[in-house]
Amino acid sequence: MLENRSGNSSAIHIPPATGSSIINIGTGERIASVLGGLALASLGVRNMKNGKGIALLLGGGYLLTRGLVGYCAVNRALQRNTVSKNASAIQVSRAFTINKPRAEVYAYWRKLENLPRFMKHLSEVKETDATHSHWTAAIPRGLGSVSWEAEIVEDRPDEYIFWESLPGSTIDNAGEVTFKDAPGQWGTEVHAIISYRLPAGDVGALAAKLINPVVELLIQEDLRRFKNIVETGEIPTAEGPSGRLQDKVRSKLKKFKQSYQHHNYEGPMLERH
Repeated sequence: MLENRSGNSSAIHIPPATGSSIINIGTGERIASVLGGLALASLGVRNMKNGKGIALLLGGGYLLTRGLVGYCAVNRALQRNTVSKNASAIQVSRAFTINKPRAEVYAYWRKLENLPRFMKHLSEVKETDATHSHWTAAIPRGLGSVSWEAEIVEDRPDEYIFWESLPGSTIDNAGEVTFKDAPGQWGTEVHAIISYRLPAGDVGALAAKLINPVVELLIQEDLRRFKNIVETGEIPTAEGPSGRLQDKVRSKLKKFKQSYQHHNYEGPMLERH
């Protein structure tokens, strides 16, 4: 829970695990399912004349789908997971005061296409209608990009925004921002909570472990940049008072890129350029 100065608290929304985040079959089991599915499908094709072919094809199709998608309904019902690690969530929360009227601060954030102006981990947000939008995030150091669809679930003008990615997204994302008048007419108190969940699976677990610290640092800077751009209308050029944060980001990115190259990471979440 995040408590504000008035003593109220707001729930922290972690994006629900959907799509690739609910992979519950490990790599070895997925390979076995694919091979078994191919074998059954091949037998099915050869036995179409004696009545067994259709059943074999259906069984083979199920195993193929199970292996390729990485999800098993039986595993979930039994709460069984053969993946080495579950998907890991990134969650960053910040509270700060902006010396601008609440309506103005809210309006800037509510126009989601403004977000990439201060959120440098986002390359584009395109609003497709009043509540839906298409998001594209850049993987640090030119390692690719990932896109997803999101929906504004709750919107109280000048007070509160809550959005989350649509079910089945490659990356699960959620965010909520609360806007309140600061005490003594000193502008607007902003409470922002941003959450991401990378895909599950062996590769997803590796990516989460390596990239989460980088994204957390970038989001912290994004929120600081939001305050600057709303107050001054300009994007700050200095990324930190002493460059310590930039040094941390560079260190994390270097480690991530080395591991990325070592593991030849080509997961479905990335769109390579």
